[in-house]
Amino acid sequence: MDSKYPQDIIDQIASHMESIIKLLGEDPKREGLLKTPQRAAKALYYATEGYRHTPQEIINEAIFSSPGEQMIVVKDIEFYSFCEHHILPFFGRVSVGYIPTDKTIGLSKLARIVDLYARRLQVQERLTTEVCREVSQRLNAAGVIVTCTAQHLCMKMRGVEKQDSSTTTVATEGLFKEQPELRKEFFDAIK
Repeated sequence: MDSKYPQDIIDQIASHMESIIKLLGEDPKREGLLKTPQRAAKALYYATEGYRHTPQEIINEAIFSSPGEQMIVVKDIEFYSFCEHHILPFFGRVSVGYIPTDKTIGLSKLARIVDLYARRLQVQERLTTEVCREVSQRLNAAGVIVTCTAQHLCMKMRGVEKQDSSTTTVATEGLFKEQPELRKEFFDAIK
């Protein structure tokens, strides 16, 4: 067993998965499903690893002094999450912009912050806000803006079944809340 998966937790999740498979009307003992409960348990555990990490742990010491005050933008950070309402995937891209006061963060750490919050049972609106607040607080930034555009399987494969729909959310802190010209500069940068 891979050491990143605690066997006792995986076994408990797998037991529930087996019960779900039965309740759906399938035979979990059939050849194609024999190992599915264990595989599904590992996949779900991995996809929700955001619960088992903290921002401090993933950022580590990747915050640096910086005299600059120009906007920094990292765009199109892909993510995968589970909708907390249906436990169905939603996925898309996040773009983060911030104006430092005296600190910057390693660029890859922005992607790690997105993953930290995306890999939980989530709603897109909260994901966008959590990323924005985390960057703002960690950097004491003059301003932060985060956009998230995602596609939701709960809209595509059930309910209204709208295949081409996507949702965009925006969260702002500091100068981006107050200055529309900064928001415009950010949106121009991520086009």
